[in-house]
Amino acid sequence: MEIMVFFSLLFLVCSVSTNQTEADNEIVDQQISNQQPCQQDIHAVLREMAVSLAEQKIEIRTLKQDNQEHVTKLERQMTELERQKAEIEHLKQQSKVKQVAFSASLLEGGYGYTGPFNVQITLVFRRVITNIGNAYNPQTGIFIAPVRGAYHFEWHLHGHAYKSHPIAGVLFRNGEHIFLAFELQASGTVSTSCGTSLLLEPGDQVSLRLWAHARIFDGVNHDTNFSGHLLFTV
Repeated sequence: MEIMVFFSLLFLVCSVSTNQTEADNEIVDQQISNQQPCQQDIHAVLREMAVSLAEQKIEIRTLKQDNQEHVTKLERQMTELERQKAEIEHLKQQSKVKQVAFSASLLEGGYGYTGPFNVQITLVFRRVITNIGNAYNPQTGIFIAPVRGAYHFEWHLHGHAYKSHPIAGVLFRNGEHIFLAFELQASGTVSTSCGTSLLLEPGDQVSLRLWAHARIFDGVNHDTNFSGHLLFTV
């Protein structure tokens, strides 16, 4: 009897164990079955993310290219604007320097003689009547050409006759003797004058020098004077 009960219990335990193992196997299979779709979903999401990232990179690269094009275009516009400003300023300067003229007499006031000297000296015409363009310097007596062009100069000298002292003045360009106005007589009032047109480069210097041993006079009538003006640019 006891043996029968023992075998009955053993059979029951084996049956329960077998059923439990089958149930566990079913659960594992179900988990594996559930994991497979989940992994597929993850791969799909990763692929979508990779595609989206690639598209974003392309979009960023396109935006950078567009931005660089805008920067390059802006730089070209700024360069063109600076060029136009420089051209306008150049035209303004050209317009200004085309207006060049001066006229001055020797003494600023009163009357008196200048000379004689043993060597030539630069005459400084201090009483400025006109100095458009400020090309003439009343402190040095030198005219400096502001632009390349044709200029006309005239000088008139006055004095009183003296047998050993002529009335004479010579025009110089950069140290080059150009023309001489000269008059010598024994008595009376003496005047001499001369004029010339010169092609000057920017920076060329023109001045009038008193001839060695010459003597000139200037007074209230401003008889001794020096003038010049730009005829046209070249």
